[in-house]
Amino acid sequence: MQILQPPGWRRPGGYSNGIAAEGRLVFVAGMVGWDENCEFQSDDFIAQSAQALKNTVAVLAEAGAGPEHVARMTWYITDKQEYVTRGREMGEVYREIIGRHYPATAMLEVSALMEDRAKVEIETTAVVPHE
Repeated sequence: MQILQPPGWRRPGGYSNGIAAEGRLVFVAGMVGWDENCEFQSDDFIAQSAQALKNTVAVLAEAGAGPEHVARMTWYITDKQEYVTRGREMGEVYREIIGRHYPATAMLEVSALMEDRAKVEIETTAVVPHE
C-alpha cells in the first residue's frame, strides 16, 4: 500500500489522507460492538469500539487479511463529544487491536444506528496483495 500524502500537507493524526493499493478487495459490513452471539456486553463507547474492531479483524481473517491490509474505514458514531473527550483511550484501543496502521478514514456522527444499544459502527475495505 502507498500512503498518499501531498507535499507540504500536514500529516494527519490517526488516519491517512489516502491509500493506493492493488490486490483482492475485501469488504467488511458495518461491525458494531456486540459479541459473536449478537449480544452487547457493555454500553461503554470504548468497550463497544474495541469489540467492533475485534469483530472487523475476525471477518478480515476469514479472507486471509489482517489489519495491515485495511485501506479505508468509515466510522459511524452516535456521540462526537464522547469520541473527542475519550480520544486518548480510543487511540490506545485502536493501536492495541489494529496496530500502527492508519487507513484512509471518515467519521460521521449519526442520530442512531440500526442496533439500538450500538454507539459505534465501523465499515471497512481491505486490499490483500496478489501473491
